[in-house]
Amino acid sequence: MDYLCSRSENNVMIPCANPKAQYLSYRDDINSAIQRVLDSGWYVLGEEVTRFEKEFAQFNTVSHAVGVGSGTEALHIALRALDIGQGDEVITTAHTAVATASAIDLAGAKPIFVDIEPDFFTIDPDLIEDAITPKTKAIIPVHIYGQPCNMDAIMEIANKNNFKVIEDCAQTHGAEYNGKRVGSIGDVGCFSFYPTKNLGAIGDGGALVTNDDQLVEKIKLLREYGWKERYISSAEGWNSRLDEMQAAILRVKLKNLNKDNNLRRRHSKKYNELLKDLPLELPKTRSNSSHVFHLFVIKIEQRNKLRDYLQKNGVNTTIQYPVPVHKQKYFQKMCSEKSLPVTEQVAKNILSIPMYPELEEKEINKVSNKLKDYFS
Repeated sequence: MDYLCSRSENNVMIPCANPKAQYLSYRDDINSAIQRVLDSGWYVLGEEVTRFEKEFAQFNTVSHAVGVGSGTEALHIALRALDIGQGDEVITTAHTAVATASAIDLAGAKPIFVDIEPDFFTIDPDLIEDAITPKTKAIIPVHIYGQPCNMDAIMEIANKNNFKVIEDCAQTHGAEYNGKRVGSIGDVGCFSFYPTKNLGAIGDGGALVTNDDQLVEKIKLLREYGWKERYISSAEGWNSRLDEMQAAILRVKLKNLNKDNNLRRRHSKKYNELLKDLPLELPKTRSNSSHVFHLFVIKIEQRNKLRDYLQKNGVNTTIQYPVPVHKQKYFQKMCSEKSLPVTEQVAKNILSIPMYPELEEKEINKVSNKLKDYFS
């Protein structure tokens, strides 16, 4: 995986993300939490999940949070809980993890891809209305790289057309838009706890957040076989449970999330200072938003040449995402040769350089110096 440490020809590679470093930062508390679960003898949907759900809801300033098996399942369950399925269309972006489109497909609906804003890489609200058809039932805005979408414009369109809004918050734990946590603005917010996320488990996990009392009951039924009482299915449902071990680990990390996000912002500020004079495009932050820098994404022509140079000189990078979803083989058949020029151009030029809370100043300096060397 991209986040694992590897070696260049001359020295230890600086990873692009480093979940092991975060474990080491909180090792004693995480080990204690794991031992607490092991000693309890209760490993699925117990006290740790209940407490995490309460704490995560409070963090996101919403009434409810429900832990599930992954971020993909969070999106899938949100769609089904909102009665979106076969024959429906959901407007979203192709500049995202394939999980966003996969969840729509899994629900039986069709993703309708809209181009992105060139400055922020988020869905362009000015293009959403052109994508609306009588089959449109929802919009999934993807807050990407730590940057919130333009939610005022999106909510205005949704409210005018009576659409549901499912926020994909997999990369923006703790980010805010106009003073509100992402995930608390639409009908429901969906989070991933994949290990490299700002709030990452040591394994898979996900959650949904909402202020809708009726919706949360449907979500809970869907995550566990439609059970209101054990072994009795009263509604549609599957098995998508956040396990106790991951919930206990996430509780430790949630207490430190604001601190870790501030470290990401500090690293970003340092990068901006060191790289401002180079012929590349640095990340922009929406004026009414707080960016949490899940990734630090630069744009440059001939991106692959730079990536090869950095790799040979001890700096690991990633490309998220090299092939837009609408250009991937499985989803192409749904898109009728749809063209998304900004998305397609961005995919050719973006590169993520190392970004995680435990990144040291000497490592930021090394990354920056290697970038300067490349252009010298």
